[in-house]
Amino acid sequence: MMVLRKPKKDMKYILATDVGSTTTKARFFMKNEEGEWRFLVAGEAPTTVETPYEDVTLGVRNAVREIEELTSYKILSEEASGIVVPFDGERGVDLYCTTSSAGGGLQMMVAGNVKSITAESANRAALGAGAIVMDVIAIDDGREDYEKIRRIRTLRPDMILLAGGTDGGTIFHVLMIAELVKAAKPMPRLGMGYNLPVIFAGNKDARPQVKELLGEDFSLSVVDNLRPVLEKETIEPTRRNIHELFMEHVMSHAPGYTKLTKWTDIDIMPTPAGEGMAMQLIANAYKSNILGVGLGGATTNIYSIFDGRLVRSVSANLGMSYSICNVLKEATVGKILRWVPFGMEEKELINMLRNKMIRPTTIPQTLKELIIEHAVAREAIRLGFEHHKTIATRLRGVKVERALADIFEQSLAETYIEMIKIGIIVGTGGLLSHAPRRAQSLMILMDAFQPVGVTRMFQDSVFMMPHLGVLSTVYPEAAWQIFDKDCLLRLGTVIAPLGEAKDGEKVMEVRLETQSGESEARQMNFGEISSISLGEGKEADIIISPAKEFDVGAGRGKALETKVKGGVVGVVLDARGRPMNLPEEKRKETLLRWISSLSLYPDAQMRDLAEA
Repeated sequence: MMVLRKPKKDMKYILATDVGSTTTKARFFMKNEEGEWRFLVAGEAPTTVETPYEDVTLGVRNAVREIEELTSYKILSEEASGIVVPFDGERGVDLYCTTSSAGGGLQMMVAGNVKSITAESANRAALGAGAIVMDVIAIDDGREDYEKIRRIRTLRPDMILLAGGTDGGTIFHVLMIAELVKAAKPMPRLGMGYNLPVIFAGNKDARPQVKELLGEDFSLSVVDNLRPVLEKETIEPTRRNIHELFMEHVMSHAPGYTKLTKWTDIDIMPTPAGEGMAMQLIANAYKSNILGVGLGGATTNIYSIFDGRLVRSVSANLGMSYSICNVLKEATVGKILRWVPFGMEEKELINMLRNKMIRPTTIPQTLKELIIEHAVAREAIRLGFEHHKTIATRLRGVKVERALADIFEQSLAETYIEMIKIGIIVGTGGLLSHAPRRAQSLMILMDAFQPVGVTRMFQDSVFMMPHLGVLSTVYPEAAWQIFDKDCLLRLGTVIAPLGEAKDGEKVMEVRLETQSGESEARQMNFGEISSISLGEGKEADIIISPAKEFDVGAGRGKALETKVKGGVVGVVLDARGRPMNLPEEKRKETLLRWISSLSLYPDAQMRDLAEA
């Protein structure tokens, strides 16, 4: 747990920043006269981790200075040498906290005996702590020992997590992995004057031998076994230790972070970990299974909280600025262009994305550029979610009771995430938060995740989920007040039946009645999408009657009667089928119809683009 170094009685002002890979974002919060914490104003500036600056505090000061200019309130000390803490009645703040993913964030390598058991648990532990996992080494990963040694040596991670073996079992294989690490002698990514941190979270019987092998050449930490028995995964001690080492070793050697740590009142938290804390706030408040995405410039982070279990995955090569060409490479040109409702040469798309990669802080200047970025965002989230499902799995190696019907099914080996049981989908990140129309971000999330049944859609209004996540560790009451009133934007509710049909065939009938007695009935045919106006804070009773081939949560062909919440977009009726297939022969016409149905972009400009 983080420890607040200053008292928080009678607080009035809070400053939170996120030092991102591209942009440093400052958010200023104030307690109003009613005693309620609210978001006041935001400031942003380019991150200054690279040459010629190599000092992240420059970007922080520039972002905070924008807040000062907007509010005429002084936060920085004289000569901008730091943040004034605590508030002295005229200037400064009572609390300053920050998250960071600049300089590539926390980069780790993990290792374990069996790739699908202990190595997978180590991977989940590192991801849950906010790390980017550069590689997973295992005895059975198909590589020769010399290949593993060469890989470990060239990676240069911030730290290594070593797991393997159940308590009381054989120590032979985990010692083999430890010997590979010792032979490779990897150097740390940042700084040369300290030993690379290694965390051992394996068989407790192997601790003396691991200390003998690695204790001299590495900064070795020993924590509880990640898999003390096959049926149990104990991740929290490892997560805590990763964060402590992140502060002690990584942050102390990153450009300008030593200075920044002296400014903050609590330890710096990796941005993905802050986002994960914010996702948990939502799940706890609404008692619902949720999916979330943090769409960044360098990475795409996917979060799931399913039956109370939080899992995070990071796709380190999928992002909207530095990594945008990796999305192009992994998704392919055709997958991106399928979301574009106008003619475009492949070379033009490639050049446009290359320009974005080399000028990562630029934003779309034309509607055409905006639509292209939204198309890339769909693919980045889709690919990130596919990756996430390979991690959000049941514990491997555990015996499972299987019924006779299960013998012919392979579902037990797949992800445990069932889309029809997901009640909320949340999006955060600059592209989603700053979309010109809220319906655009809802459509991006809807097309990428393809929700099934009845799903509420939320969005971070001005990108401050990481800020509020780190704030919640020391001041949860203030964090939730701001989160609920100023951060969490209710986009609306999506109703999407599971099933497929031919174009024009009936998918469902919907009857909605508001609390004021107003009612509306709709029939939706396959391939259609539309919305019913229902504002934020409003609730309505709804009866959904699907066709016999479709399911909205009650079973195929069975009606569902429930309540739906409104939002800025309203209630969206999605009859495009699940899984959703976009017909190539009518792709442009279909996309234009969907865009028009939800008023995603200006009609006149869309017509001009389509006809050009």
